[in-house]
Amino acid sequence: MVLTKGKPTPVIRPMSPRTMTALYADNSDDWPELALERRRKKDTFRLYDQTHVYSLGYDPKLKRFALISLAAHGSPYCPVVRYRDVEDLDIDDEPISQIVTRMGTRGDNMTDMVAGQVAPLMTLQDQLDVTTFTLKSAEWYSSFRQRWVVGWTPANPSDKVKSAASQLWTFDNDPDEVKLGEFAQTTLDGYLSSRDSTAKFIATLSQTPVHELIGELVNLSAEALAAAEAGRDRKIGERQTGIGESHEQLAQAVGLLQGVDVPDDLEVVWRDTSARAFGALVDGLGKLAAQLQIPPDQLWDRIPGVTLQDVRRWRKARDEGDSMAALTGMLDKQAKAPGATGSKLAIARPGQVR
Repeated sequence: MVLTKGKPTPVIRPMSPRTMTALYADNSDDWPELALERRRKKDTFRLYDQTHVYSLGYDPKLKRFALISLAAHGSPYCPVVRYRDVEDLDIDDEPISQIVTRMGTRGDNMTDMVAGQVAPLMTLQDQLDVTTFTLKSAEWYSSFRQRWVVGWTPANPSDKVKSAASQLWTFDNDPDEVKLGEFAQTTLDGYLSSRDSTAKFIATLSQTPVHELIGELVNLSAEALAAAEAGRDRKIGERQTGIGESHEQLAQAVGLLQGVDVPDDLEVVWRDTSARAFGALVDGLGKLAAQLQIPPDQLWDRIPGVTLQDVRRWRKARDEGDSMAALTGMLDKQAKAPGATGSKLAIARPGQVR
């Protein structure tokens, strides 16, 4: 994300890592030292540092790159917030299928390590492509029964080499005796089983529920469905932690540009979309409130499908209900106080003063 001042509010622009490169110092990972953005216009770039934004482009008069414009971005640091998929300190030691090698300006070899959600699975994807190709080849040429005749040939010899469901193979080895027969069709179960096994392996490595990848979902209970999606939930939780920190960093930067005090303990709250038994979850939340003395309103946001607006409405309704209960209690107390008529509070009628 690139954050710059604007009118009337700051401007936030999401950037692809393919169009921006950021350089970080060894002693700071929050904000980069420099960031270079490639613009859509040909041969145009933007360079960000801790104070200014430099627009660079090709000058036809000078026949070289030159500074086009210079502007202050308004932040005390380079206004680029990094969003990372995972935090992997040993990524250079892992085999990655997509490696691009080019020659640098000084003739030394430079290697770009391509990582993400898809690159580690490319080898298995290639294997799946080969299996699918052979499956389709078998379906096209030999998934049907092929008939043959020995002792007879058609008038056109080129028709002998064709393979199709309606095609008849002929041989003239024994013209005195005509024989009829057929070749058995090719069984495709091995190809299908191999492709399903590869897809399951991909689902395991990518922490994707198998039933979502190959469509095998038959009468699963809520507990079994939650167990099947446990790996994906852990994967999502890991990314929510990293992306949440980036969101908090971005919110504090926006507050600084707008002059709004953003608390340091700002926390991103994610909605729970996991598949769990609703009754069991509510029962567990009730036990937390009863046995651990946790205030029930602090557990409302843990109910699946509940939004922050729902929690706010519930708390408002609870506070209004508490106010009415307090008013009722005060009236009852006054009614039982000494000097009250009987056990009821004397209430003046319209036009009557008491």
